[in-house]
Amino acid sequence: MVTTTHLIRGAETVDGARTDVVLRDGVVVELGRGLSAAGATVTDADGLLLLPGLVDLHTHLREPGGEGSETVLTGSRAAAAGGYTAVNAMANSSPVADTAGVVEQVQALGERAGFVTVRPVGAVSQGLAGTHLSEIGAMARSRAAVRVFSDDGSCVADPLLMRRALEYIKGFGGVLAQHAQEPRLTEGAQMNEGALSAELGLGGWPAVAEEAIIARDVLLADHVGARLHVCHVSTAGSVEVIRWAKSRGIEVTAEVTPHHLLLTEDLVSGYDSRYKVNPPLRRAEDVEALRAALADGTIDIVATDHAPHTSEAKCCEWDAAANGMVGLESALSVVHHTMVETGAIGWADVARVMSVAPAAIGQVAGHGRPLAVGEPAELTLYDREVTRTFSTEHLAGKSRNSPYLGRVLPGQVRATFHQGYATVVDGDVVDSDVVAHAARLVDTAAALAGAEGATAR
Repeated sequence: MVTTTHLIRGAETVDGARTDVVLRDGVVVELGRGLSAAGATVTDADGLLLLPGLVDLHTHLREPGGEGSETVLTGSRAAAAGGYTAVNAMANSSPVADTAGVVEQVQALGERAGFVTVRPVGAVSQGLAGTHLSEIGAMARSRAAVRVFSDDGSCVADPLLMRRALEYIKGFGGVLAQHAQEPRLTEGAQMNEGALSAELGLGGWPAVAEEAIIARDVLLADHVGARLHVCHVSTAGSVEVIRWAKSRGIEVTAEVTPHHLLLTEDLVSGYDSRYKVNPPLRRAEDVEALRAALADGTIDIVATDHAPHTSEAKCCEWDAAANGMVGLESALSVVHHTMVETGAIGWADVARVMSVAPAAIGQVAGHGRPLAVGEPAELTLYDREVTRTFSTEHLAGKSRNSPYLGRVLPGQVRATFHQGYATVVDGDVVDSDVVAHAARLVDTAAALAGAEGATAR
């Protein structure tokens, strides 16, 4: 049965306080101890951490065109399982999300699924080809109201096109998210360039190919006064460029993926294509620099770069395998392991880098909000005390290309609440039909409230 009232009992907030929370009609309506609510579904949260719903600025949902790997529905289920209440869907679908029609389709699919808020990312260039600007203005004015633009999967390599895009997007307060990869320096690249790539006979992806693009783009962003976001930072040198840019007051933000916080290039030695990703896994020294940069704020957020693929695309020889790994279901556990268990950051910082800051950068309304009466009910309950051997049973999406299969990870999402209704209960994703029905109830209630407000005026 779909319920619109939930009572969460005894949850611990990120500042260490204990509280009950009452959710009704998509909003937090009461906070305190010893609360009750008539007709509410009760969740015993004793020992569980209450986080704002996580927000991913970098998700590949594949639909339209790549439904064999993922759909908006299956990717939304994966996101909910990982504690996410909002995701930004990257533009490299087929057709590419470079028109108002495609981004509106993706948003509608997300609304119909009901598991998370799906915010489409618009392509910077037509067809991701890097030669002509896409319909940026039309996407910004569309029902999807796109505010993040990226050719992710490809770099906007032409400096003139990059400048024009920054100028255009600046006009309505948007942000350009760059996949920093100089294409001429990475032709035939298969892994991080270094002694190991030479030993394995694999084409090298040099760190400077990332760092050079970031250096160019922060200067361009400074020149035109626009906002730049750097996707999946992976090298120590990139951290230094971003740190320098921020010291100059340049409007740049940056993300790191969970896999770049944990995994290193040594894993490539076994030619297991689960570890093939772009940008590639780097050296242990790079991992340490990325962790330090996330802790000190040089890197602003964690983003998954969730990249599902069919088994045919990944279960093949290394050279032919597709780049990418799924990460929505495991991201919080990896951050717990790499950043919290090591003492680098606390849980309030986790809320900042996985919810508050990505919602602000992506302009995702209603997410990353403080726990307070009247705020939208976008919440996650996390069990910090358990450990699990990560397996395919923990994957709620369509693809199985996780690099963490068989690895022991801490923590487990126990419940996720989106728009005040449950999408995950007792660690299990709620049935899709139940969630879709709840989403329709919320939409109907919002429409009625809007009509009543208009009548009152």
